[in-house]
Amino acid sequence: MKRTVFITGATSGIGMATAKSLASNYRLILCGRRQERLDELQQELSQLTEVKTIQFDVRDKQAVFNAIDNLEEDWKTIDILINNAGNAHGLAPFDVADLEDLESMIDINVKGLIYVSKAIIPLLKKSTNAHIVNISSIAGKEVYANGTTYCASKAAVESLSKGMRFDLLPYGIKVSNVAPGAVETEFSLVRFKGDESLAGNVYNGFQPLVAEDIANAIQYLLDQPEHVQIADVTVFPKAQASGTTIFRQ
Repeated sequence: MKRTVFITGATSGIGMATAKSLASNYRLILCGRRQERLDELQQELSQLTEVKTIQFDVRDKQAVFNAIDNLEEDWKTIDILINNAGNAHGLAPFDVADLEDLESMIDINVKGLIYVSKAIIPLLKKSTNAHIVNISSIAGKEVYANGTTYCASKAAVESLSKGMRFDLLPYGIKVSNVAPGAVETEFSLVRFKGDESLAGNVYNGFQPLVAEDIANAIQYLLDQPEHVQIADVTVFPKAQASGTTIFRQ
């Protein structure tokens, strides 16, 4: 019987790429805010595996717990949680940054991950080979100017990953953290509120990662033998040496 993977933020970018990468070998529970994209993914991937979709915003605590509590019994045998949902909003000095942007990043990147994890972990405890994969960022390891709260939110993901590894050790639940560098997805388009020119400039002059590169890293983590736990992976494009050091042609 295929193991079941629960993926948040599955309607775009890394989440969508991961769903497609895992579809041949796992059952999928795909979560996101955009129902039309969930429907499209379900139609596409149902040719390869069983797919369950759930529409909710990870910021909505009640919606998260209701959706997971109301899963059919045969979908509650969850083995893997991939906490992928997250966003950046704005790029400005902390003193002038929009407060709603800052709150959104804490609500999505930190509180949303906590809500989903708290709802899913009781189910993971019943699995004989459970695994949590949290998607942080190089921004969680290296703070940069104008990204203070985004960096703080991803540093929280890094700490949550480490702390979960301690607390869930008695239950045999692996916890892995994946920290991508520059990945060309909808990330920058969201950060710059739909401004395609600003978003495109982020990736000018070098070849960034694509979502499939991070999906491959996640697949690698899941493919390890049961006794192997890879705690932390940082993935850069070849042109990147640190959070802010990129060689551009």
